[in-house]
Amino acid sequence: MVVAPDEVAQAVHGPAGADVPGATLGGMEVDESTVRWLLGGDASIRWQTMQDLLDAPAGQVEAERARVATTGWGGELLRRQDPEGTWAGGLYTPKWTSTTYTLLLLFRCGLPPCTAAARRGVELLWVRARFYDGGLTPARSIDAPEACVTSMYVALARYFGYGDRRVDAAVDWLLANQLDDGGWNCRTVRFGDRHSSFHTSIAALEALSQAVGVAPARRDVVEAMARGREFFLRHRLYKSHRDGSVVDPVFTRLSFPPRWHFDVLRGLDHFQSVPAPWDERFGDAVGLLRGKRRSDGTWPVQHKHAGRVWFDMEKAGTPSRWNTLRALRVLRWVDRATALL
Repeated sequence: MVVAPDEVAQAVHGPAGADVPGATLGGMEVDESTVRWLLGGDASIRWQTMQDLLDAPAGQVEAERARVATTGWGGELLRRQDPEGTWAGGLYTPKWTSTTYTLLLLFRCGLPPCTAAARRGVELLWVRARFYDGGLTPARSIDAPEACVTSMYVALARYFGYGDRRVDAAVDWLLANQLDDGGWNCRTVRFGDRHSSFHTSIAALEALSQAVGVAPARRDVVEAMARGREFFLRHRLYKSHRDGSVVDPVFTRLSFPPRWHFDVLRGLDHFQSVPAPWDERFGDAVGLLRGKRRSDGTWPVQHKHAGRVWFDMEKAGTPSRWNTLRALRVLRWVDRATALL
């Protein structure tokens, strides 16, 4: 079911004719047409726009969010599930249609955590993975745990409410394998790498942010997240801490879905979700994000990660509802965080 943006606007703001407000976020004017364009998208875009930009009542947000399971992108992904509960017959491969990456996409769409089909998929990931002192890997050819995969699986387990004592053990393993610079690296256990990976570190922070939401919040998890945040701040999210050069140009290109990859917008979107206190070292990344806004008030898809997909949500080089939504909520966080200074 496709819902017209005017219907959503009326639900949020009242009877027909009521305005969808514009806003000023991060020093940028956001006009009504941009908000209406977001509301004209998939249910996964609409509910997050209602919650994160329009402050719609919780009941209206949840009603719209429930549509993710039955319509549009979310409904289509759920219909692709195999009879046994996996996707594309694999746990981690093929990329990007396997169980792991399909569930990560449903997680980013905001599929209601109570969705039985998703919980079944998460259970299979944990039942079939190989465990080593708390860490895990889905690969039969790798005899060591991986921080990247462990992070993904913890995030999915916590979000979708999969209860198993091994999830707590995996959180403990992530804390024990945090590196001295504050981040994580998927190659540490197998190859001894001691400098953190941007890709693995953002996955670990996303996992811990799901873990810390489980009451009572663990102080050691909160402290680990603070050290992880400092790793990114020391790099101004995408630069060398030694000479200030860009670590990898792809970090500056906006993508969605991120898969296992880091980029500036994925990093900033995590920090706004926590929400992190403002630090001037966010400034370079925020300035980069502002500079990517198109003349029509939207942000584009600049990069696609190669691999098989179930379907294309958006095309490279075109205006992106995903990136526009995420950019606007980042700028809203910037406004709120800097106002507290």
